[in-house]
Amino acid sequence: MTANAQPIEAILVDVDGTLIDSYRLYIESYRRALEPYLGYSLEAHEVVSRTPSSERQFIVDWIGERDAAACHEAMKQHYSELHQALAEGMYEGVREMLAGLRSAAIPLGVVTGKGRGAWEVTLQHFDLGSFASVVTDDDVDHPKPHPGGLLHAAAEMKVAPESVVYLGDSVGDMEAGRAAGMKVAAALWPKTEPGEPESFREAIAPFAPDWVFERPADVVRTLAAWC
Repeated sequence: MTANAQPIEAILVDVDGTLIDSYRLYIESYRRALEPYLGYSLEAHEVVSRTPSSERQFIVDWIGERDAAACHEAMKQHYSELHQALAEGMYEGVREMLAGLRSAAIPLGVVTGKGRGAWEVTLQHFDLGSFASVVTDDDVDHPKPHPGGLLHAAAEMKVAPESVVYLGDSVGDMEAGRAAGMKVAAALWPKTEPGEPESFREAIAPFAPDWVFERPADVVRTLAAWC
């Protein structure tokens, strides 16, 4: 893995699958919201197979534009009601990672496929701290891997895209970061199923990530020295 020697002026992070484990929560929220429109209950693998990265777009892809807004409202309600039971929490080491980056005076921002409502629910339950910029699915015209959200965050933080690192856990995150002209870092710690780390490395190889981090602590140890 390589990275050029330009100093890092800011780090943007994905949320779901990078900072927090919301896997079961999102699957069940989507299943319950979509059932009245589809006429049947989705299996978990049907949700996962479409690799949802944007709340709105995921719903539109299933039922079209006409009922998408109402379905999205229902999904947000389920997300809030089910959070206590199904959200798995912050990944081990993430709290310390965020604290370490802030101690190193690295400005942090969020670019997420979560809608603003789900983001606010997340903040009610998890102490992620404050961010210099938060760009949600509701703030962009095109979801990731379109780079618009990342570029919006960089502009809001008054930093050049080439001096920013985007940290995420998906192929779409790597694609979005590269399209924005940013450095990209892959979070390997959520990949815990047999063979998953290897298949993920293979999938993101075309985007030549600057770093692949196995643990949140590695992020601080490596990136703090680049600032």
